[in-house]
Amino acid sequence: MNRKFALTGYPLGHTMSPPIHTALFELAGRQGSYEVCEIPPDQTDRLFPAMLREYDGFNVTIPHKQAVIPYLDRLDDSAKRYGAVNVVASAGKEKIGYNTDVDGFLRAVEAMGAVLRGHDILLLGCGGAGRMIAIESAWQGASSVTIAVRESDLPAANELAEKLRQVRSALPVTVTLLDAITGRYHLMVNATPVGMYPHTDAAPVKPETLRQVEYLLDIIYNPAETLLMRYAKEAGVPYSGGMAMLVWQAVAAHEIWDGDRYPVPEVERLIRKMEEQMYAG
Repeated sequence: MNRKFALTGYPLGHTMSPPIHTALFELAGRQGSYEVCEIPPDQTDRLFPAMLREYDGFNVTIPHKQAVIPYLDRLDDSAKRYGAVNVVASAGKEKIGYNTDVDGFLRAVEAMGAVLRGHDILLLGCGGAGRMIAIESAWQGASSVTIAVRESDLPAANELAEKLRQVRSALPVTVTLLDAITGRYHLMVNATPVGMYPHTDAAPVKPETLRQVEYLLDIIYNPAETLLMRYAKEAGVPYSGGMAMLVWQAVAAHEIWDGDRYPVPEVERLIRKMEEQMYAG
């Protein structure tokens, strides 16, 4: 049986999703093709129903993570919590939406030895990914969450802080500027685009800020090692890049589609392989 899977979004350009998902099918000994399917926003009414008929499952990225919801029969709790879908299971009678971005975050944190519960979290940025990371940190029992942003992003950061207080009323939440971070933190998460290819000579904070943290997760995956990660290396801080998050959320998608489980060493080897393949490409 020729099973079909895909990534949809617009525009897509270069994406690592096809090689990641193809490798995961191979690791599980399963057959499955994986395609890229761009859908312009004005074509969703025509093309989303077609995808739900033709594909056994698909991933969803910007700008369709909310737009796909009305076409689905129901949402998993993970998608309900964040009001966003990045994985659709469409092989059965019900078309179900999930959010595995959160799985990618949680498993990347766990794989490098960091812990959210009972620890202080420093978040750089408050966009879509940053919002998810902040809310999940609150759900997971973080001791506190500090949101550091540019001055122009202060209104959005304050709005996110209010959301976190709704999730956990007693949670200490602080909003500060990127150049005014004080205190010490168990985990710093960079959810800004600063340092992303091709602007690889930039970092969202100064090198000395890394002396205030125990772990760093930078969700940028291109380049595989950002300037911020090099700051962490120089400071002796354990760190992980965005490829880990990208691969782990894909692993969670395969768990949904096929019920497969992947040993951590295999996933870690795949992360390294995808980083090498990205550079080779």
